[in-house]
Amino acid sequence: MFRVKKWIALPLCLGITMSIQSVSAIPFQKDREERVIEEDFTPRRGKYAPTGAQGWYYPHRTDGVQPPIPAEMRYIEKYGGYCIDKTHTSMAEGERVIYLTFDAGYENGNVARVLDVLKAKNVPAAFFILENLVTANTELVRRMTAEGHLVCNHTARHHDMTKMDRAGFAAELSAMEKIYTETTGEKLAPYYRPPEGKTNEDNLRWAEELGYKTIFWSYAYADWDNERQMDPAKALDKLLTGLHNGEVLLLHPTSATNAAILSAFIDALVEKGFRFGTLDELTAASSRAANDAGACGDA
Repeated sequence: MFRVKKWIALPLCLGITMSIQSVSAIPFQKDREERVIEEDFTPRRGKYAPTGAQGWYYPHRTDGVQPPIPAEMRYIEKYGGYCIDKTHTSMAEGERVIYLTFDAGYENGNVARVLDVLKAKNVPAAFFILENLVTANTELVRRMTAEGHLVCNHTARHHDMTKMDRAGFAAELSAMEKIYTETTGEKLAPYYRPPEGKTNEDNLRWAEELGYKTIFWSYAYADWDNERQMDPAKALDKLLTGLHNGEVLLLHPTSATNAAILSAFIDALVEKGFRFGTLDELTAASSRAANDAGACGDA
């Protein structure tokens, strides 16, 4: 027996604005938190045994060099898995590109703030969303598409997909597709991100068979806990220190710190010569370089 998560939101705090010069002075507050209530849930019985379930990770670097993919996870490329743009491998190149991706399961006021910044800066992003965000914040999700962002599949309920058989795996993705299309009249972009980055070869193969490309990341930081948000100045420095060309950045738009520093972060990227790519570009470029060694680049 395992547990199902239900989402309950607590009260919202006030927004914060900032510039790159004043980020250290921002008094960030705790946003309303998505609490988890657990209830018993008995899964369907079957003979499926997950193969090599792993949590996605990558080596942190601070020298501007693309992180290498861990040897035990290089199988992701076999099944349409992506984590970095291998056609932009060096900070010394004339063109620098970064891909902004956000995992969004609910709204606490900060998702709208993130969208405001992206719109003001004319920057595209990809949002991996859950069923709850669509049903509770339909207009916000419609806004993502209307403002030029890709809306992608993060599963319906954020379960551990490595514990599911193929039927259960497909049901989670199709349930997300169904509620999104019924609610917005749109179709999800064909990109999937596994909850918490947990994956295995079965999951990757099934996602590919269902028409999805699985999107991991080459940089992230601990931004998901609304009760333990990083100081904005420290977070901004961390993002800039870990920067590399071709980066796929994972952020959570519910983070008060992210909402506060996003404008300054984008400005800093522009100053460093970066442009903002889309997942359509990422997957097309990476497919052309599919024969290169190391899916996330070899250091």
